[in-house]
Amino acid sequence: MDPTVVFITGCSSGIGLHLALRLASDPSRSFKVYATLRDLSMQGPLWEAARSLGCPPDSLETLQLDVRDADSIAAARARVTEGRVDVLVCNAGRSLMGPLEMHTASTVAAVLDVNLMGTVRMLQAFLPDMKRRHSGRILVTGSSGGLMGLPFGPVYCASKFAIEGLCESLAIQLLPFGVHVSLIECGPVRTAFLEKQEGGLGGTLDSMDPETRDLFSCYQRHCAQVMSEKAQDPDEVAEVFVAALRAQRPALRYFTSEDFLPLVQLRLSDPSGLSYIDTMHQALSDDPPPAAQQ
Repeated sequence: MDPTVVFITGCSSGIGLHLALRLASDPSRSFKVYATLRDLSMQGPLWEAARSLGCPPDSLETLQLDVRDADSIAAARARVTEGRVDVLVCNAGRSLMGPLEMHTASTVAAVLDVNLMGTVRMLQAFLPDMKRRHSGRILVTGSSGGLMGLPFGPVYCASKFAIEGLCESLAIQLLPFGVHVSLIECGPVRTAFLEKQEGGLGGTLDSMDPETRDLFSCYQRHCAQVMSEKAQDPDEVAEVFVAALRAQRPALRYFTSEDFLPLVQLRLSDPSGLSYIDTMHQALSDDPPPAAQQ
């Protein structure tokens, strides 16, 4: 039986790396994984872990791919020797945290380009073949920040809210083609995602007004506490991807943790938005918010 061909973006670290290893080392040996990285000089940790796990040599291959570049995407797709991709995992992403007025236009554009347009480019490249074959699965790394606005994360949340609409729309129209779209909704995960965010943490803080600086400092402390108490290991998150991949009828959304669901339900239960805003505003000064960016 031919292996299931899985193509994953953003595999230099974090969720992408752990998912690639999880599938490549699966005891069933039923997956062929193409793990892509923007910079192939960063592939060392992936191969070191693959060797320690005893991944079969033909179960994993790395490719250079930059989701900002359509030519890079096309070149990587052409390297898939099986000639098809059964499962596309859109995982590459960037974070951005801090007061909106502190972000440069180029920083905002870079985050939107990777998180939103990068996903669009990947879908445009791989969807036509899936539709022709009437078969395929698309897994997209979602976020609590795509389901509810998070303080000091307006650009990141904007990109993830857009991903929610993109995937929900596609899930409806692709159903007749046998192509299923699923969002893997993550809360805080123990990765270097926040540390590697675009433009550095918070941008130019020295020039912001004192009140905003104090609020942001408070939120940073809250995020650190949430990460220490609630963050999931990427291996745990990878298992949710695997469950979605193997589901007979995939759902649109899979939640890696139930910790932030009460806030999502609060947001949906009050269309005015006042209850949610009051709750999250209180979290800036008192209790830590139940979810941080991922």
